[in-house]
Amino acid sequence: MTSRIPRDSRLRLVRAQSPRAERRAGAERGTARPLTAPGAVTQQRARRPAPRPPEGTPAPGELARMARQGLADAVTVARWADRSLRPGRSRPGAPDANAGAPDARGGRGTLLAETAERAAAELALTPDQVRADWDTARLAGLIEVHGDSARPGWRLRAWDRDDAAVLRGWVALFDAWSLTHAASRELAPATVAETVEAMPQLLTLLQLSAGPVPVAQLLDLLDQRVTELRTERCEIPYGPQPEPVDPTETPPLATLLDWALRGLAAVGALTYADGQATLTPLGSWAVWVKLEQICVAAQSPAGNIEQSAEDMLRGCARLRPNAARSEYRAWLAARPVGSAVTELLDAARGEDALLRGLAFEALRVVGAPAESEVRAVVDETPLRPYALIWLAEQEGADPEDVHLVLTRDESTWLWVDTAAAVADHGETHLLIRHLESAVQPTVPALLDEVRRIGHPRTVQVLVALAAAHPDPALAKAVRRAAFQVHTGGV
Repeated sequence: MTSRIPRDSRLRLVRAQSPRAERRAGAERGTARPLTAPGAVTQQRARRPAPRPPEGTPAPGELARMARQGLADAVTVARWADRSLRPGRSRPGAPDANAGAPDARGGRGTLLAETAERAAAELALTPDQVRADWDTARLAGLIEVHGDSARPGWRLRAWDRDDAAVLRGWVALFDAWSLTHAASRELAPATVAETVEAMPQLLTLLQLSAGPVPVAQLLDLLDQRVTELRTERCEIPYGPQPEPVDPTETPPLATLLDWALRGLAAVGALTYADGQATLTPLGSWAVWVKLEQICVAAQSPAGNIEQSAEDMLRGCARLRPNAARSEYRAWLAARPVGSAVTELLDAARGEDALLRGLAFEALRVVGAPAESEVRAVVDETPLRPYALIWLAEQEGADPEDVHLVLTRDESTWLWVDTAAAVADHGETHLLIRHLESAVQPTVPALLDEVRRIGHPRTVQVLVALAAAHPDPALAKAVRRAAFQVHTGGV
């Protein structure tokens, strides 16, 4: 007998089983899905031994020592800020502890003038040196800027004991080399961007050469790569065009190359003197790591390096988390961080909810360098729940409690968005399990809130859920809710 009143079914929050537990349960039931079944993915990779760095590369401990030495000044400023600017540590008559907050008027992340002068006096440095070391500390993750405040990063806490954290911090600085040594305002932004995009090829040449490379040879390669980039864009002008630009007014590539090599030398990636450039041990190791990531992905079943962000995410959709993260790392290693983050966020804005979730998984691999771009999309409704969770994770929130940063409506929006991804790409039983993960305690409460939030995929999600659920009364209630949303009823 079927009641017209929706059952007040209690929803249970279930914890996902560990992969080992799932395999054990499947073996006991004898229902393990064959690899050839629909939805199954062949992901077994032939395990290869861990790649060995080129001969002569120092051990990780020695590389970490070099990184600590190169970042010593930045660490000093970061620790001074931790000691002196933490709330509650101001001395009588001293500047306000909040003076260490980034100056919104001068650009987020910059120190207030009085704070820089105070640090300079206490550390026997000049204010300009303090600002430069502060910027280096931010780029290396020693200081994390969150909105209008700054605080010590987790890498600073682990600096003396964790070699891996030190090396990751240095690589983050290496990736941001173009920010540490700003280009002259006389250089056109477009030509600067082309140079930055071309530098991975020049760094690869330096790494493979394993020794000094004449600047003339690097200049020839830069010329070739910039020409390729302009050809790939195939820019065809339309409409009336201005007079051709005098070639003498275009900054020569030699000037751009000089700026790039000085920037890389400033972060300790190479030495630049006497018309030659040579990678330092740290620089050689970092470039080798990125090349290795690209080679691993090129040998993988997915091989998404050359794809757009959207196609790459689709290619990773059925990979297991570890395999997907390897693909993300390789894809990111093959392009500048800034453009990669922009492309991922553009993919997240699309209609496919699955790609939205995967884009933020890829942004987790990017980490701190993506923070400003992620923070900028917080006000975009489709991206807001994902962005808030991502930012909370970056700020060190407990993974078990990270969902608490969302309001009830934001949690419901995320539930519907995830349900849309499951309905489009998953299987029936996954949609039913997703129902049990809702924050609402009952089905009627869930349906009421789902109707209210106005997610564009609400009707499709409810129809799919009604078709999948084995309880006739609950399915009927869900179908009624879908009809009400579709007709604009209450």
